[in-house]
Amino acid sequence: MIRIAGINLPENKRADVALSYLQGIGLSNAKAIIEKAGLDFNQKLSQYSESKIEEIRRIIEKEYVVEGDLRTEVGANIKRLKEVGSYRGQRHIKNLPSRGQRTKTNARTKRGKKITVGSGRKKAADFK
Repeated sequence: MIRIAGINLPENKRADVALSYLQGIGLSNAKAIIEKAGLDFNQKLSQYSESKIEEIRRIIEKEYVVEGDLRTEVGANIKRLKEVGSYRGQRHIKNLPSRGQRTKTNARTKRGKKITVGSGRKKAADFK
């Protein structure tokens, strides 16, 4: 089992895909890390020696902000926006999209489940 930054990485996947399991590292960053370490892209993570994996771990710890540190940093940025009272901070406070998306329709993920008001009339079958 290969563990980097507190996350167990899948050994049966290609190295770039396995590294993208870390929050803060996507495919492009994963490929850059593998290139810096001088490794082959097409090999699976389990095919690397322990020294190569240690090299990958060293590169990630030295040059990238990942997992818990990244979450802390993003949370602090959002908190700062809220305290300053910026437009984006207000949108975060109200739990609405903060990047200019429309909210008349859509935005269901951010706004929650749809609540229909209706007219309050009884159904046609109930009338006699």
